[in-house]
Amino acid sequence: MRTTTLLRRLIGVMSLYVEGMSLSPEGLVVDVRPTWRRARCGQCGRKASRYDRAGERRWRHLSWGGMRIWLRYNPWRTRCRRCGVKVERVPWAEPGSRFTYDAEELIAYLAQITDKTTVQRLMGIAWRTVGVVVERVIQRRLAPERLDGLKNIGIDEFSYRKRHNYLTTVVEHDRRRVVWVGHGKSAETLHEFFDLLGEERCAEIETVTMDMAQGYISAVEKRLPEAQIVFDRFHVQRLASDALDEVRRSLVREEEESDAAKAIKESRWALLKNPWNLNRHQRLKLREVEEHNKKLFRGYLLKELLAQALDYKQPKRAKKTLEDWLAWASRSRLKPFVKAARTIRKRKDDILAYIKLRLTNGIVEGLNNKIRVITRRAFGFHSPGPLISMIYLCCGGIVLNPPLP
Repeated sequence: MRTTTLLRRLIGVMSLYVEGMSLSPEGLVVDVRPTWRRARCGQCGRKASRYDRAGERRWRHLSWGGMRIWLRYNPWRTRCRRCGVKVERVPWAEPGSRFTYDAEELIAYLAQITDKTTVQRLMGIAWRTVGVVVERVIQRRLAPERLDGLKNIGIDEFSYRKRHNYLTTVVEHDRRRVVWVGHGKSAETLHEFFDLLGEERCAEIETVTMDMAQGYISAVEKRLPEAQIVFDRFHVQRLASDALDEVRRSLVREEEESDAAKAIKESRWALLKNPWNLNRHQRLKLREVEEHNKKLFRGYLLKELLAQALDYKQPKRAKKTLEDWLAWASRSRLKPFVKAARTIRKRKDDILAYIKLRLTNGIVEGLNNKIRVITRRAFGFHSPGPLISMIYLCCGGIVLNPPLP
């Protein structure tokens, strides 16, 4: 077998001829050229006329053992009728890249499972280059078909930096993957997703889980009028928990030294935790609140009754209990609960939809936790672009099959 044939098989790139090789301080340099006779435009890929050489260029390939491999070629400049003067396309690398497709696939695979600093050391490349390569791989591998057939989606925001820097993530419940990420958390941000989706695919969406952010609600009601909104149970119960905590803090300010005031001290977690998670000290504290501070204990019972309403699996029983809760909260003479009751009454049907569908934003919150790990692993992101690429890479269901180095 000839040396050039052996090198061609070892490189593993189709549509490529090996013309020679040489050793250099950087590693093994292999001279290659495309197999096609007519040059291709570097932008659109169409056949184009060529008129001169653009100069020698090298592309980093997968290493063999401890030796780095470089592909060397003098590309032509082409004159494309559509794109104008461009450097010709080569079959082993993306236009503008100095890495082969196989090398970029391996870099992106390593970035999926570890931090950028480790990828930098393993591959011998710059830290910023890892992010640039990941963005190119995502542009190639992020299929538009991921938006087809969406039925049940979840929407949530994610804070990636201080000073109110947010991303909006859209998750598909059925396949448990992120299908879209946008910069910001307003209704306009969500409209960008619906514009990309199109009217036909928007009409196919049946349910949308979310928190009670007004921007998201208005966007969904406008663009998905037939879809059922399902408010996340955690955020509904949080309305009552926040109201209870507000009642406790207001009583701390009002009560003077008395048994009622002493009962409030160190009662926060006894009031907010689930009854089955209370320790002995917290159970005693809760009993003390019941005996000496009826107003605060009334708020505690309201919080527990709302949780009980959402525990029911029968829609009629849940609706009846929720209506009883609304009536009690409205006349409870506890202003935070009166305010929470107005919010819940306004969105009662969307809250009760959870009883029938049993969908929550748990999957979305879980993926947000994974995104949080990604940001911490990278010690933060200064701009949304690299983070969005990493989210698609790690949470978008992209499966990479890198060749063995």
